[in-house]
Amino acid sequence: MSTETENLVASPIKFEDINADETPEILETESLCINCEAQGKTRIFLTKIPYFKEVVIMSFSCEECGFRNNELQPGGRIQDLGVHYSVLINSLEDLNRQVIQSETAKINIPDLEFEIPPSKGVITNVEGIITQAVSGLSSQQPLRKIQHPEVAQQIDDFIVKLNALLSVEKPFKLVLDDPSGNSFVENPHAPKKDANMTVNHYKRSPEQCAMLGLEPEAEDRTVVASAGIPADKTLDLENEVIAFNMNCPSCQIPCETRMKLINIPHFKDVIIMATSCERCDYKDNEVKSGGAIEDKGCRIELRMKEKIDLSRDVLKSETSSVLIPELDFETQMGTLGGKFTTIEGLLKDIISALKSENPFCYGDTAADSSKQKLEEFCGKITEIVEGERLDVTFILDDPAGNSYIQDLCFPEEDPNLKIIHYERTFQQNDDLGINDMKTENYEES
Repeated sequence: MSTETENLVASPIKFEDINADETPEILETESLCINCEAQGKTRIFLTKIPYFKEVVIMSFSCEECGFRNNELQPGGRIQDLGVHYSVLINSLEDLNRQVIQSETAKINIPDLEFEIPPSKGVITNVEGIITQAVSGLSSQQPLRKIQHPEVAQQIDDFIVKLNALLSVEKPFKLVLDDPSGNSFVENPHAPKKDANMTVNHYKRSPEQCAMLGLEPEAEDRTVVASAGIPADKTLDLENEVIAFNMNCPSCQIPCETRMKLINIPHFKDVIIMATSCERCDYKDNEVKSGGAIEDKGCRIELRMKEKIDLSRDVLKSETSSVLIPELDFETQMGTLGGKFTTIEGLLKDIISALKSENPFCYGDTAADSSKQKLEEFCGKITEIVEGERLDVTFILDDPAGNSYIQDLCFPEEDPNLKIIHYERTFQQNDDLGINDMKTENYEES
């Protein structure tokens, strides 16, 4: 192996920001043209979509036949959970919703019983998805009309239905499901909740793990093996810090993750996992509930009156949503993941997440109005963090009952803290996977 090759292998992959003042580093390589089988050129550019994820942009061109092709692939890691978007399209403006579709995402239009299987990754919008589907169905129609006229007529009829969607004569639903979690559908009302869009994060099935090249249910075994602990040894998580190796999600260099079981006074046990990378200074922490799903859901309402309320400890489980009624703000269940921090820390994480999960509010394609709305909203949360805007209500709504906000008056009643236990709805039980659980006679077929 040459010295240059060794240096290339040893160096970390670098994803560059797009900068008009600098010439980006673009890799060129010869590759076979699938159209004429001559040698063409593929150009590869590693970059970042602002406030979103790393991507690999590839562009192929053939000078012999003029064939060209562009493709986008995610360059970051596969996310911990898959993502499911369901969007109601009821106006022409909704056709302009921008979409990041990874190569593992499939799109479904239930009203037409039409599904687009996973294909190459693209950045497009709802209108582009429909027109691309029409183009794909129309490409072989002249040949079909000769060989299979009946099938060709059925496809022509279906193309008419697809084109009718572009006029939005009646509302229709578009569903995007991505097991890798690397797809995105724009919320034009950000940072407010989109009433026409629901976002659900889910655990992948064994089949989906296999499709992504992941070994299902391997996480626990990897933790024990990487930490150098015999599989038959009982772990003392209360008194030990378990460390195991993994690749840094940012630079892909091996780093260390530490895991510890902590008891929150007057609440329950939680597992804290912290990752830090010495190479790129990446840091992250995640909290997993150490207990079972509670019999009832829990809604915790904190009326913030003083600056000391910002220092209250808070445990937000991965199933909890966050609400601030005075700002008309609400997150979906699972947004932000599990965290053990303070009210101040969680508010800062909300600001960071709003920017990272709304990539189309920034960059050259962003509308000034969208960017301004998001900046104004983040400014309001910053005012709360700095103690300039108090007398607001901070709410954690957790259907699993595994979230917590510190009671500063314990064992006396805290006048600013209200805890409400409630019966879960069928949909909440379904989101938690409870409806599919069989706890009695489960050995029977």
